[in-house]
Amino acid sequence: MDFGKIFARIKAILGSPQTEWPVIAAEPATVGGLYRHYICIVAALPVLASFIKGSLIGYGGLGVHMHTLVGIGVAGMIVHYLLTLGLVYVMAIIIDALAPTFGGSKDLVQALKTVAYAWTAGWVAGIAVIIPWIGWLIAIAGAIYGIYLLYLGLPHTMRCPADRAGGYTAVAVIIAFVLSWIVALIVAGIVGTAAMSGASMAGTHVTRDGSEVTVDPDSALARLSAVGANTASAAKDLENAQKSGDVAAQQAAMGKLMSGDGKTVAVSLSPDTLRGFLPDELDGMKRSDFNAQRSGAMGMQISTARATYSDGRIRTMQLEVADTGNMRGMMAVASNMAPATEEQSDHGYDKTYTDHGRLVHESWNTQTKSGEFGVIVANRFSVKASGNAQDIDQLRQAVNDMDLDKLASLKDEGISSN
Repeated sequence: MDFGKIFARIKAILGSPQTEWPVIAAEPATVGGLYRHYICIVAALPVLASFIKGSLIGYGGLGVHMHTLVGIGVAGMIVHYLLTLGLVYVMAIIIDALAPTFGGSKDLVQALKTVAYAWTAGWVAGIAVIIPWIGWLIAIAGAIYGIYLLYLGLPHTMRCPADRAGGYTAVAVIIAFVLSWIVALIVAGIVGTAAMSGASMAGTHVTRDGSEVTVDPDSALARLSAVGANTASAAKDLENAQKSGDVAAQQAAMGKLMSGDGKTVAVSLSPDTLRGFLPDELDGMKRSDFNAQRSGAMGMQISTARATYSDGRIRTMQLEVADTGNMRGMMAVASNMAPATEEQSDHGYDKTYTDHGRLVHESWNTQTKSGEFGVIVANRFSVKASGNAQDIDQLRQAVNDMDLDKLASLKDEGISSN
């Protein structure tokens, strides 16, 4: 196995897809060869990461550690891996079947290339599930970038007209979301982790021949399909901007692509604005350290502010508030689709749930009297309290005292429609 070639291909398809897709389309290949030399290796990355996270590292933080039993984790990993490999082939068949509808040419090997290399972004980003709390945001970012790769690749591999690639992409993305969700339900049932509600798939309608998928407008999947449509539009804008050489237009298009909702945050909240949500004193503890910054890259801006509070003896607590900027679209999708989870151990618990429309994560260690309480506000802002406390209620109160309603009122600050 030539891992050097695999890494080179990953780097090329993620870093310079415009020039790499024509190379991919022209390469001789077979179904077996694509599986042996690329798909079987790269598709294993997120599966292994999920196993490591669930069974070896465990969930939680600040001393709270809960694990999926290794035996169950291995079984789930094997099933997840096999279903992923099967899903790749099923999607290749679907993309091949859809080709004439969008003016393309049927070719199963080219369709398999399309799926394998477009899904590379999601597979690589899926490694981030190891990262506590926000790793799923990175994974979603990779999936969204994968939609862009699909949009760029279809005209080369399936030889469809460029002006029809957007519709082709949107239909393929909706079908992929449906099938991927079914796979996730199966794996969750085996591993026994997230109680992923089948109701999320309610309102999904597939024609008997599988050629068309429609969703009810109020369903969670409808929101995902909207992300797919917006991403296809943003991908076209980005392609045009790259052709023109206009750097500013490229940055704006990349921001729209990453947002997933057709809007971009031109300027995230200033560090001073975020600082105003962090008090000088917290539960009798003085603020001993403070840091605030705003950074940006690839059309995205993220602002963060954090402060540490201490009584000078034992108690230490940290408050953090972040404006995720153009990740707001991903945050909305994740919040709408995230299942409620709870795990208990002899030393504490870790759970994620939705409260009054806000995604909440909390963990607590009964031995060390430490934990974490975080909440997503207006699908844009992340607020978290962590450290030592009498109980989780103190951390929860620290977050709620930060005037979350005022923070939510700033959700449209710096946003421009595209």
